[in-house]
Amino acid sequence: MKLYHGSNCLFERIDLSKFRDKRDFGRGFYTTTIKEQAVSWAEVIFDRYGGAGKFVYEFTFEINNDLKIKKFEEANKEWLEFISSNRNIGGTQHDFDIITGPVANDKTNRTIALYLAGIYTAEMALELLRYNKLNDQVSFHTEKALSFLILTGQEKNAN
Repeated sequence: MKLYHGSNCLFERIDLSKFRDKRDFGRGFYTTTIKEQAVSWAEVIFDRYGGAGKFVYEFTFEINNDLKIKKFEEANKEWLEFISSNRNIGGTQHDFDIITGPVANDKTNRTIALYLAGIYTAEMALELLRYNKLNDQVSFHTEKALSFLILTGQEKNAN
């Protein structure tokens, strides 16, 4: 599987302790199968925080049966509650090595925020989200999972 990561930093080694908290699937290293999405992430992060540039990293990953993997096939109530728990509590609210599923992006953040604030029910939020094309994310949460991720390329100011 080919995966991409967008960043505002140049790095050679992934350090899980350096990643921001309260993300969709918990603290971790986030990738996607969609290069254009990684390019967009790099631009957004650089615009918000500055940094050394807009970098897109390319990785290969082979799924290993020794890894504990959670797959969300779609944006459903379980996915929404999982995101809510990780964003509200922070840290890593699970024991998975890797999680895959839809990404809540800039187009959907308002709906997710209104659900987290208790203004929308899960049913209302999911009804609104079903009209959005949600890209994917693959998050790595353990050193064990990262050991199967191999860096194959890196571009600066990728477009």
